[in-house]
Amino acid sequence: MLTIPEIVEREPQRYVAVRLPVVIPFSKKVDPAFDELFAAFARADVRPDGVEFIKFNLIDMPRLEIETGMTTDAFVSLSGRLVEGVLPGGRYVRMTYTGPYDGLYDATAMLVGWAKEKGLKWDSSSTEAGEMFACRLEVHDNNPSIEPDPSKLVTTLLFKLAEV
Repeated sequence: MLTIPEIVEREPQRYVAVRLPVVIPFSKKVDPAFDELFAAFARADVRPDGVEFIKFNLIDMPRLEIETGMTTDAFVSLSGRLVEGVLPGGRYVRMTYTGPYDGLYDATAMLVGWAKEKGLKWDSSSTEAGEMFACRLEVHDNNPSIEPDPSKLVTTLLFKLAEV
């Protein structure tokens, strides 16, 4: 199930994440990256209570650079693949998908097609390495550890729009 895409305004949010290169399909690399992230929060004695997401930095199908992250204002010591950053504020397109993660590819394609039809442009740039995005997120409103029924998983897609 998909919601109708809408344009929303978002404030900047600080985050900590694990950055990693992946090749589609990459689902087997996501859980260990989140485990690494949550272990860093535990070492810092910080309760992970922010927004959990996958951020797509670079897309050169089937190769991607992603970050598995969580928003936080707390200090988390960085080591290994951990990075910190700020999800930029600005205008975003938001759409929510309910269903198994293997349906996210099609949901994303629908969102991209909708934006193209509306004449919207992403905050991105073409590089030799691929398309670099300012902020392209899959926000996990729940996950399999909370909701074991894949048909009830809720993921919000948030793609930053170019400044007009």
